[in-house]
Amino acid sequence: MSTVKKTKATGKKPVKAPKPRVAAAAKADKATPGGIAAENLDVENEGQAPGVRRRDFIHIATVSFAGVGAAAVAMPLVSQMSASADVLALASIEVDVAAIQPGQSIKTSWRKQPVFIRNLTAAEIEAANKVDVGGLRDPQTLAERTKPGKENWLITLGVCTHLGCVPLGAAAGEVKGEYGGYFCPCHGSHYDTAARIRKGPAPTNLVVPEFAFISDTVVKIG
Repeated sequence: MSTVKKTKATGKKPVKAPKPRVAAAAKADKATPGGIAAENLDVENEGQAPGVRRRDFIHIATVSFAGVGAAAVAMPLVSQMSASADVLALASIEVDVAAIQPGQSIKTSWRKQPVFIRNLTAAEIEAANKVDVGGLRDPQTLAERTKPGKENWLITLGVCTHLGCVPLGAAAGEVKGEYGGYFCPCHGSHYDTAARIRKGPAPTNLVVPEFAFISDTVVKIG
C-alpha cells in the first residue's frame, strides 16, 4: 500500500507593495498647517521666525505704511480747520462810542457780521420800558439787553432773525419801522427801540452779542 507524504509549503509569503508616494505626500500635507507641503513651508519660512510667513510680513508692512499715509494726509486737514490769523484777530473788537449822540446809531463789523450800536434817547428808553413783556414773541426787557448804568447803549447784530437780511434804521434817514427801532423791508419784520421783534415773520429779537465797557466811552465786543 503506497503512502503519500505530506509536504510543507516552501513558498514565501508575498511581500506587500510599498504605498504610492502620492499617498505619503498627502499624509504629510495634512500634518502641516493649512495643508502646505513641508518642503514649501520651509522655503516660505526661510530666514524668518517659526510661524511667520513671508506673505504675513508683507501684509503687516502694507498696513503699517497705510497708517502712516493716513496720518500724513490728516495733518494738513487739521491745520486747515484751525482758525486763521485774521479770524482770531476779529475774535473781539473795541469801538469808541464817544461821538455817537443820543438818537444816533452806527454800523460796524465783528466776525464778518454787521453790528448796530445805538445811543437811545430818554424817550426811546421810556417807550421800550412801557411795553408789556409778557405779550412779546421773544420776551426780554431793555435792561436784559443792555448793561447796568449803560441802559442807553443798545448793541445788537444787524441781522434779521428771519432770513439773515440787514434791517434798516441804523443810518440817518432810514426807515425805522412802526415801532421806532429797525425795519427789515425784505419780509416786513418790525423791531422796537429795544430791537425786539414786534411784527412780521422774524421769530426772535435781534441778537445781543457779548460786550462790555472797558471805559466810559470804549466798548469791547466779543
